[in-house]
Amino acid sequence: MGSEVYMYILVPLLIFLARVADVSLGTLRIIFVSRGIRYLAAIFAFFEIVIWLLAISQIMQNLGNVVNYIAYAAGFSMGSFVGISIERKIFSGNLMVRVVARKDATDLIANLSSHGYGMTVMDAQGIKGPVKIILTVVDRKSLQSVLKIVKDFNPNSFYTIEDMRYVTEHNIFPLSSSRRSFLGRFNGSFQKRK
Repeated sequence: MGSEVYMYILVPLLIFLARVADVSLGTLRIIFVSRGIRYLAAIFAFFEIVIWLLAISQIMQNLGNVVNYIAYAAGFSMGSFVGISIERKIFSGNLMVRVVARKDATDLIANLSSHGYGMTVMDAQGIKGPVKIILTVVDRKSLQSVLKIVKDFNPNSFYTIEDMRYVTEHNIFPLSSSRRSFLGRFNGSFQKRK
């Protein structure tokens, strides 16, 4: 009974956890590579491969155990999810959203502006005629609200999203409601003193 618990529960569980760990590390390693953080990428690569070797050695020692295969695949899947979740938590950087609008973009531009998003708008020529190119830099937390505005006001537009390493102007982001109300109270009390 003890050997069956070891073979069908404990080993698959360890394989699953090892895969979650090594795939999460792999996801973060790729992010570090793309951002030019070489030393952390190398350290993560070392631990990623050590953990992977431990997991695959257990698979090779127990080739007849189908539960190990399922644990390996489930760990890979969960590791991808965990790695992306960690990336979202620790990398709160800025993103460039580039929108190419084929139809009239007046409502889209007005709505982005009314929500406080700074943007640059350019006239351009597409294969089917004139287009507007709208560039805006947002923090990662604001991405979904910007995309919702784009989809609501110009649903057939084409857009791309890029990571930004460095942004010189921090005043282009919309103020959060708490900062807006704080500044409003501050300005109000300042006006009374005058």
